[in-house]
Amino acid sequence: MFANPFKLKKLGILGMNKRNIHYIGGENDRKYYPLVDNKLKTKVVAENAGIAVPKLLATIERQSQLRKLKDILAPYDKFVIKPAQGSAGKGILVIVNREGDTFFKPNGQRLELRDIHRDISNILSGLYSLGGKPDVAMIEELVEFDPIFERYSYEGVPDIRVIIYKGYPAMAMLRCSTKESDGKANLHQGAVGVGIDMASGKALFAVQHDDPVTKHPDTGYDFSELKIPHWEKMLTLSASCYEVTHLGYLGVDIVLDKKLGPLILELNARPGLAIQIANRTGALKRFDMIDTQSDNADITERVTFSMNHFGAQ
Repeated sequence: MFANPFKLKKLGILGMNKRNIHYIGGENDRKYYPLVDNKLKTKVVAENAGIAVPKLLATIERQSQLRKLKDILAPYDKFVIKPAQGSAGKGILVIVNREGDTFFKPNGQRLELRDIHRDISNILSGLYSLGGKPDVAMIEELVEFDPIFERYSYEGVPDIRVIIYKGYPAMAMLRCSTKESDGKANLHQGAVGVGIDMASGKALFAVQHDDPVTKHPDTGYDFSELKIPHWEKMLTLSASCYEVTHLGYLGVDIVLDKKLGPLILELNARPGLAIQIANRTGALKRFDMIDTQSDNADITERVTFSMNHFGAQ
């Protein structure tokens, strides 16, 4: 559907070169990158700004701390371990249950304490970090996702990616974990991307590995019946990250906890382009419309504009 370059231009599809030069390079001052490239720094900045995030249980910064790993994990039956400077979902370990020193991943795979020890050691060595630099392992509370998503996720927490341009929510998709993605909401690993109507929060289209799908590959439920609750609140939450990061082109990842509501999972200064495929529309036309708006609009005005102008026709 996107093979013809003339059709790509007509649809307003944003390509990688223009994204890198005009939007990432032109709208994102590099001095602000550390705020989003390091998830630990992101969490601190967000909390200081009053933005809700998943609870941080512990951090491991040195190999010597691994001697006390059993004690560190003792209070927790379920948790997520992630590299502070990782990308594309690499190095993230999701634990949904444990029996003594045996831990279980979303796909049922059993891990022993030594396996988790090895995974954290790899994180600390910089195996998953940007540039291969030594990293920090974050241990976070596992989000208990809202029951509305039970039909559309396989043993993992789905998240909502919102593209923010100059503070305006421009495009959104729901990323649903699958058996193939090992419970992670990462499209590169086989999760499903579902385009979302900006006005209502309803599902538009869905893709897996860039191919159209209508139903979740594991649960069999039809995506056309999906509507995300608290939609305007999510857009407001994502738009508020513009003031926090000062980045003009930003990806905001949100999860919906059944008790705590919307939480900011992480921020991305280099959001990918697959969101256009999930929405079957290009980002450029929306970015061009945003370029005509006032730079002084507040969060409510920006969200209202996006809901009014970027909804399904």
